Amino acid sequence: MSGTPLFDVYADSYDEALDHALAVTGLAKDFFCQERMTWLRQCLMALGERPRRGLDYGCGNGSSTPLLASMLSLGEVLGVDVAPKIIAVAREQYGATDVQFGTVAEAMIAGEFDVAYCNGVFHHIDKPERPAAVEYVYRRLRPGGIFSLWENNPWSPAARYVMSRCAFDEDAQMLAADETKRLLQNAGFEILRTDFLFIFPSFLKFLEPLERRVRKLPIGAQYQVLARKGLGA
Repeated sequence: MSGTPLFDVYADSYDEALDHALAVTGLAKDFFCQERMTWLRQCLMALGERPRRGLDYGCGNGSSTPLLASMLSLGEVLGVDVAPKIIAVAREQYGATDVQFGTVAEAMIAGEFDVAYCNGVFHHIDKPERPAAVEYVYRRLRPGGIFSLWENNPWSPAARYVMSRCAFDEDAQMLAADETKRLLQNAGFEILRTDFLFIFPSFLKFLEPLERRVRKLPIGAQYQVLARKGLGA
């Protein structure tokens, strides 16, 4: 996410670029977004968590932020990104009383969020800057707060192919799940679980029940690492 000019360039065409890349799957970005949040909601329910305030870290043009608010029944959610132009687009298109947007620099109050969500952001952050990005999320969460970090799986040929078709993924540096877990642990997070989703393309949707049984195997196109900030932090 350090490449601010890149995402300002795609402020008005982010969705189109992503849907072009995903066209080979037979599914649009909204399908994947809803599936990620459905899975996160189920994970939170299993933990007995009922978050009220959410942070969408690296929200891009903000299209996923209202869905995060509705699917997790959040009272309010803040979407943040480093790119000022794309945040301006998010405010114009998706801003509401319970859905607000700001740059990373504007959201500096510590300990105000119950849950943080982040999808496909860290492969755009230069490796030396990733610990600081995790620390930023850690500080924004209340003690005991939950971080849902989603990334594309570098062991998945499907994920690599889709990214090769995406204009803004040209310089992406993918992270394996173990690397992501180390980043979180080094910042003080406790790892709760790791799950891999999106194994089958649309024409194999009849195999979806099987996917639910193998989510611990590193074969899905994306994975979620779910982590918790310590209660005493």
